[in-house]
Amino acid sequence: MSEKTVALVTGANRGIGLEVCRQLAQRGITVLLGSRDLRKGEQAASTLARAGGEIYARQLDVADEDSIRALAQWAEAELGHIDILVNNAAIFYDTWQHASHADLAIVQAAFDTNTLGAWRMCRSFLPLLRRSGGARIVNVSSGAGALGDLSGATPAYAISKVALNALTIMLAAELRGSGILVNAVCPGWVATEMGGAGGRPVSEGAAGVVWAATLPSGGPSGGFFRDGRPIAW
Repeated sequence: MSEKTVALVTGANRGIGLEVCRQLAQRGITVLLGSRDLRKGEQAASTLARAGGEIYARQLDVADEDSIRALAQWAEAELGHIDILVNNAAIFYDTWQHASHADLAIVQAAFDTNTLGAWRMCRSFLPLLRRSGGARIVNVSSGAGALGDLSGATPAYAISKVALNALTIMLAAELRGSGILVNAVCPGWVATEMGGAGGRPVSEGAAGVVWAATLPSGGPSGGFFRDGRPIAW
């Protein structure tokens, strides 16, 4: 069983997820870099590892129960616990759609990864998180999922993040008193492949995720944050 702090980050071979891995590794945390495409994950992990730190790529598709189960079984056998779960994997920032004429197949696919993917991960890894004694779950959300800011735009992405926020509240309430803190984080508009050019640096967006992933005992749970500050649901 590993005595080190271990973090698992989903959708982590690029963008915010990759930067979260880098920042966590810089803190001396052992990082499992989850990637649907293992080859891409291994390339990303190798690049980060050159700067120091323990980062290991693992195949992980959050829309595939078998993929999740395989990783959970491996972690059970090799590590015995997980201390940090960052649900970062997301698809379809559907700027080409509006709610009145959305392709529901795209909505369903976004929901399957962005919401149910995080839900599957929490269900499968909670036994290992409970062994931590002070685990953290961070759901990487978005201001696009804030109820007060909803419009007809990006319907698949927005609806999936609204639901992810609801899941955050529900899990935090259920796990209150367990030592596991559950929070949603909006990284802001970040210059990534999904976010497009013009956003702020990836390092700034990832920093808020890392803040929630490394909260001390007694920290907040069941909240929605950007840059370490609460924002409205």
